[in-house]
Amino acid sequence: MIRRFNVLAAASVAALATACANTTQTEAPARWADARPAEPAAPSAPARPKPQYGTFGFDVSGMDRSMAPGDEFFQFANGAWAQRTEIPADRSNLTSFGVIAERAAERTRAIIEDPGNANAPAGSEARKISDYFASFMDEAAIEQAGAAPLKPELDRINAIRSRRDLSRELGATLRADVDALNATDFYTERLFGLWVAEDLNDTSKYRPYLMQGGLSMPDREYYLGSAQRYVDLRNKFKQHVASMLRLAGYSDVDARAERVLALETAIARTHWTVDQTSDVSKANTVWTRADLARRAPGMDWEAFLQAAGLADQPRFGAWQDTAIAGISKLVGAQPVQAWRDYMAFHAVERGAPFLSKALADEHFAFNGQALSGTPQQRERWKRGVDATSGALGEAVGKLYVQRHFSPEAKAQVEEMARNVLTAFGQRIDRIDWMTPATKAEAKKKLANFRVYVGYPNRWRDYSGLAVIRGDAYGNAQRAELFEYRRNLANLGGPVDREEWFMTPQTVNALFAPSQNSIIFPAAILEPPFFDLNADPAVNYGAIGGVIGHEVSHGFDDLGAQFDANGNLRNWWTAQDLAQFKTRTQKLADQYSAYQVFPDLKLNGSQVLGENIADVAGLAAAYDAWKMSLNGRPAPVLDGFTGDQRFYLGWAQNYRVKFREAALRRAVVTGVHSPGMYRALTVRNQDPWYPAFEVKPGQKLYLSPEERVRIW
Repeated sequence: MIRRFNVLAAASVAALATACANTTQTEAPARWADARPAEPAAPSAPARPKPQYGTFGFDVSGMDRSMAPGDEFFQFANGAWAQRTEIPADRSNLTSFGVIAERAAERTRAIIEDPGNANAPAGSEARKISDYFASFMDEAAIEQAGAAPLKPELDRINAIRSRRDLSRELGATLRADVDALNATDFYTERLFGLWVAEDLNDTSKYRPYLMQGGLSMPDREYYLGSAQRYVDLRNKFKQHVASMLRLAGYSDVDARAERVLALETAIARTHWTVDQTSDVSKANTVWTRADLARRAPGMDWEAFLQAAGLADQPRFGAWQDTAIAGISKLVGAQPVQAWRDYMAFHAVERGAPFLSKALADEHFAFNGQALSGTPQQRERWKRGVDATSGALGEAVGKLYVQRHFSPEAKAQVEEMARNVLTAFGQRIDRIDWMTPATKAEAKKKLANFRVYVGYPNRWRDYSGLAVIRGDAYGNAQRAELFEYRRNLANLGGPVDREEWFMTPQTVNALFAPSQNSIIFPAAILEPPFFDLNADPAVNYGAIGGVIGHEVSHGFDDLGAQFDANGNLRNWWTAQDLAQFKTRTQKLADQYSAYQVFPDLKLNGSQVLGENIADVAGLAAAYDAWKMSLNGRPAPVLDGFTGDQRFYLGWAQNYRVKFREAALRRAVVTGVHSPGMYRALTVRNQDPWYPAFEVKPGQKLYLSPEERVRIW
């Protein structure tokens, strides 16, 4: 998510150094356009396996060396790749993450379609995996069923006559589909989302958090923005609502679509912005059962909570309290008919990917083409792999790591993580603006970090999930309900300090603030992020930068509010906190200056946490790499110095090409800067300047006093 153990084993470093010894150069590397490969190693040098990219693990052919690094570093590192690469027709963007994800999907498909799974005993995980995927791929059976699988839910919606009926049905649709801190997933199209997580004030117990939801489009701006593109999207949305309801058998669909848009616009007016939602101190509002009715009247909360399985919960987190109150008021004030239309559309929209081709195609036409500019729907097997991994993620992941993740890779990444943690601790020691009291608290927190690499220590149990071959829609509904009930079962129980929030086949990483844990799934530990045989400088710039990023999330504008035990507690002196905020504001201002389109800039505050993690994490990764050399000089390979390879490894992490609609969506709704701007983190790294001879007057040059240094 890129949202987070002492030194590389001396033997492995020595072997790599020896292998590279005869390519080491004492003179400066050639200028970019004239760079030539170094002389091959002498026959006596021990051979090492070839990395996936190039001779040292970096795609040199993807560079555009006609660009000056100090003017266009992203293009310098990735320009030839960008020029020769087309975004696949079934994607709205292409990133390094996406390339690895495609590889992981192909591997996962082979696992799922293994003939042994179909012949496994009934009720076994292998059989459930096979049956779930086969059901999704059985287009003939799905077409024959048409919209009929929706009938029970639509009948319940059509039977709504009172606020109590409405509240009960809304409660029955609540699902655990948001995560405010670990995955920074704020979006749910259901009226509210449930997040079951540690109590922010006492992480020894769980708390249920309610979060705002109810919008079909990605953000409030899509409903309230005055720009013509938003006006056009709202018109397309109305047409989409009408089409979906028509396909589901409804009449008078244009009037229903008008009511749905009007209701969602009213909901959008209550919503917090992404900035506000990310403010954990503001969001950490606790309501009792009585507070729900008193502070958020309109909803029949007794009926809602009973249907949601939350009737015995005494306290709730109201993450966006005024939005929850505003939405609840609409439940009491808007006509029941408008709510029936709204709920019918959302039921059809949710189910469409598992229903007839006409419904699935219309769903994609709006959500894929109109909202993100994606020309073509993904192949059905890819959607089936995603759906199966979503429903039975750790069951699939268990098989994935058996086939595709080596103990050697796990050991090397764990060693790199130890290095980064050590380097980060040394950086804390060297901070000249922080008092000893705050430093002591920071070091205490760092010492409490838990690092998980590849896969969880304990696998999830799917014995309670019923998968019926031939029932694609029903399987999806039961899987969502199974996950919801798994979350409810945590309430009142002990906190699981080893919980994973991603599957091993997920190409991502995360930091869990309330657990002080960082997670690196197996699937991200692939080139270009990590190659067991690559040059250490590239690995440290790439996956080392990711490790440093996740570690630094514990000390970004959000993570710095959590103490060593994961509790939301201020452990800063007043003067240190003021210094910290001054420095982070400087970084927010730096990113707010990036002009993505003539009419759209980055919101530096919205992406601040991720950028703090990039700046601090990359600096810690650089120190960790230097530490791993044990005082030896880094070799020059293919004309590139070690420092150059380190920063190029970082830049290749964030290769990206966007379609315009998708880039606009990412800027408006995302908490990460788009990849081309994440690559520019190097502007704040002192060693980058001499490495690439970046001089005053070049576009990316920052004077030493302008560079942001936080940790």
